[in-house]
Amino acid sequence: MHVSTSLPLFSLPLVALALACAPEPVPAAAPSGPSISSPAAPAESAAFTSGGTPGFDHDVSGVVGAPPPAWDVGPWYNSPPLSPADLRGKVVLVRWFMSPNCPFCSATAPALKALHERYRERGLVVVGMYHHKDPEPLDPEAVRGYLAHYGYTFPVAIDPDWRTLNRWWMDGHPKRQYTSVSFLLDRAGLVRHVHLGGALEPATPEFAAVESRVRALLDESAN
Repeated sequence: MHVSTSLPLFSLPLVALALACAPEPVPAAAPSGPSISSPAAPAESAAFTSGGTPGFDHDVSGVVGAPPPAWDVGPWYNSPPLSPADLRGKVVLVRWFMSPNCPFCSATAPALKALHERYRERGLVVVGMYHHKDPEPLDPEAVRGYLAHYGYTFPVAIDPDWRTLNRWWMDGHPKRQYTSVSFLLDRAGLVRHVHLGGALEPATPEFAAVESRVRALLDESAN
């Protein structure tokens, strides 16, 4: 799979760090707790996407406003096996992530935990999808250790061979910027927002945009 990524040319150490989790083969500290504050989402935030760098394939036509393909994942952690049908009636945030070697994934962990803790009682379900990118063979017990490192208590599944990631995002789009993408689904099971990947860090406009969409969907569904 040939997926490019965007890396600012600030320094060689920064480039080396970012390449650790940029999409293959070419651009592919424990997290703090979820007590964080978020700035107001900027008015210019796109309604359907957040994140991403211009010059890459961020096309969401056929994605936003439609139900995603069925997922083909497992084993599951922190939950019995789930299907999208099981989650109808919930607002669902699905995020692909990798091992702690990925700095984007480590930076995003506090945001996912915060959303889970703030909104689970209102009907948000955060689902993590682990897609393996390390050179070592996939080890489900190692994945369990990653979840402990990140502090994830919400449902997580392994996406073997990126089967579901490819169906949801990568197939037919060789210039996607990141594989660490997030999808926000409404209670009817339709994709309503896509965070285009990379870091989704607390106290940033991108996080504020995603959190604003979560609140809007929770409010919308309650009406």
